[in-house]
Amino acid sequence: MTIANLNVTNLPTSTPVFPLSGVLLLPRGQLPLNIFEPRYRNMTQDALSGDGIIGMVQPVSPEEVPMTSEGRVKNLDGERLSLYTAGCAGRIVSHQETPDGGYLIVLEGISRFRLGDEIETIRGYRRFEADWNAYPSDQSQDQDTAIDREALLAAMEKYFAAHNLRADWSAIDDADNDRLVTALAMSSPFAAAEKQALLEAEDLAARCSVLTAIAEMAAHGGEFAGDRPQ
Repeated sequence: MTIANLNVTNLPTSTPVFPLSGVLLLPRGQLPLNIFEPRYRNMTQDALSGDGIIGMVQPVSPEEVPMTSEGRVKNLDGERLSLYTAGCAGRIVSHQETPDGGYLIVLEGISRFRLGDEIETIRGYRRFEADWNAYPSDQSQDQDTAIDREALLAAMEKYFAAHNLRADWSAIDDADNDRLVTALAMSSPFAAAEKQALLEAEDLAARCSVLTAIAEMAAHGGEFAGDRPQ
């Protein structure tokens, strides 16, 4: 089954979770990962022998927890990392085992999901029930949604210049709207809270607006003051 044919009717009812702060995976984006911890080697092995799906979810830093309303964070009891309840699942599209027994993998984003109840495992990594119905736009085949491309590119150009970042502007100009917003959101070195806001934006147009606002603020040395995850 190809990624393009996946939908809520054939996605798994649960997914392993890889908690990684400041790392953003979005539908149709590609994320390279170096897997070296034993528990995540187990996770990768199990995924490779199964459906190949891994859920990327950001942990919530301790200073963010008091600002986060009930229902947006899992495990506030201190026993395990607190996690945002929204993540994005990807399927392993390439993998290579390293000499030390780790893995170099590439995930291609499938769909965002909401974390349900945690499922006990014996392999060290965490697994959660997954609600795929929360983000219906991720299942759409028409991804070239209208966006304010001019405003986005102007904001990103200022942001790159202010932070001495390089960009391949010819590739950016050639990208369709979905690839443009996805690539810029995933690759820009924003803080974890900004990354979560980009993840949780309702659809492509909303994500473009959030990305433009974050870039404009960051270009002037400020912090994003929009709708961060609360």
